[in-house]
Amino acid sequence: MARTILVVDDERTLRETLAESLEQEGFAVVQAADGREAVDAFRRHHPDLILLDLMLPEISGTEVCRVIRAESGVPILMLTAKSAEVDKVVGLELGADDYVTKPFSFRELLARIRALLRRSEAPVQAPDLEIVDLGQVRVDLAGRRLLRGGEVLPVKPKAFDLLLFLIRNAGHVFTRDQLLEHVWGYDYAGETRTVDVHVHWLRAQIEADPANPTYLETVRGVGYVLRRPEPS
Repeated sequence: MARTILVVDDERTLRETLAESLEQEGFAVVQAADGREAVDAFRRHHPDLILLDLMLPEISGTEVCRVIRAESGVPILMLTAKSAEVDKVVGLELGADDYVTKPFSFRELLARIRALLRRSEAPVQAPDLEIVDLGQVRVDLAGRRLLRGGEVLPVKPKAFDLLLFLIRNAGHVFTRDQLLEHVWGYDYAGETRTVDVHVHWLRAQIEADPANPTYLETVRGVGYVLRRPEPS
């Protein structure tokens, strides 16, 4: 059965070109030209993935992202013409899974779409350990929760995926490109800022002093490593 993609962009030519190209790749496509249409189409068609432009009339792309993420874990791939890091980070903060900056090649976009769909459809693996202690923070692997003193800490789904991968591979150093491949599901040596943003979020939750991390460390010139935690 064809996967459905919701394409949201107020640029008609780009939107229709993307729709045509995706249909040629075997996807079913729903289109929306503004934020209000996007939310309505999401609720009506329940797409498997959303391509979401940040700059939209009626309701902004960031607000659309916030509304959808409050209702669903559907993969959201942002499309943005802005080069400022803050705009990309805002979208990721609101729950988008990835982004591409215009202009982009359809080949790159398609690779990211397929990677996100693979991730969303992959069966959940049972963790080797149920609970891992990182100082004052307990990581409930099965429940996908972070707890401190019995309080559940907020954590973004993709950030937890990253933490889970690093815990399962504790002591091993990974480059940003390797983390993109293993956690996000694609091999693309380009926009590695996504990894840095998620590491920043995780440190804010699991480290006593995020500026001087004890567990999730940077290996200068290489990437990141999670120092081996002790199981509870």
